[in-house]
Amino acid sequence: MFSLKDPSLLAFEERRLSADPNLHSIYKINKVPCDSQMRDILDKISPKALEHSFKDIFRQIQRGKALEQFEYMDGYYLLSLDGTGYFSSSKINSDACMVKKNKKTGAISYYQQMLGGSIVHPDFKEVIPLNPEMITKQDGETKNDCERNAAKRFLEKLRKDHSHLPLIVIEDGLSSNAPHIKDLRSHNLNFILGAKPGDHEFLYRKVAAAHSEHRVTVLEYRDSLDPKKTHLFRFINNVPLNESNQDCLVNFLEYQETTPKKTMVFSWVTDLTITENNVSKIMRGGRARWKIIFK
Repeated sequence: MFSLKDPSLLAFEERRLSADPNLHSIYKINKVPCDSQMRDILDKISPKALEHSFKDIFRQIQRGKALEQFEYMDGYYLLSLDGTGYFSSSKINSDACMVKKNKKTGAISYYQQMLGGSIVHPDFKEVIPLNPEMITKQDGETKNDCERNAAKRFLEKLRKDHSHLPLIVIEDGLSSNAPHIKDLRSHNLNFILGAKPGDHEFLYRKVAAAHSEHRVTVLEYRDSLDPKKTHLFRFINNVPLNESNQDCLVNFLEYQETTPKKTMVFSWVTDLTITENNVSKIMRGGRARWKIIFK
């Protein structure tokens, strides 16, 4: 069903009713259950039952040397993490569902999410997915789960399954906080995390002060393939993340890409020491976060 890339169970049902010859000739399937029966079968399966599949596939990728192609920086791989929703309903629910109440109307909705992780590379469209962590109500809990708690569980399982895999974790701005950075460091994981001005006013004030004192390195050059495009980098190492965690030192990178039509600005915090030689590589690594897919 997933290999054929049907967008929904309904589309797969239409394929079944049309007696698609691929189901028999390629997959050796003579009969396919209808979508309602398929839901009855799949709904009873715990996500934990699928964990071994991710491990087995990853093991084959390693043994086949395909993983080596994804090495990105000094022998490290980029691991993109992000949360996504995959179920929402105002009627259907289970014990694992989280609950949301509309403040205005009082309407109740039930939903489930997951934290997905994939090894990515800026030069490849393909990604290598790792076992996701469900953001669902935990056994015995009455409160909703959250992405931060799921990230803790994900990192623990990650290091249990891949204890020595050299990884650089790339995430969005929600993850650039001191507790999460502490968790990443405790699991021997490097990071490139988004950092927006509105979420890090203290950090940006420190960078602005350092810039006025000429302690921020600035690089600007025209694109070798497109003379109308310019690249501007600003970076500084060892600045405090925020006022409450001034002992949490990070390295700050801001990148600006300008064309005649628009200007795009990105910024990150990282524990990788930024230099003129690797600043472009770190930038490309941070932007590769968008390659994570959940299909």
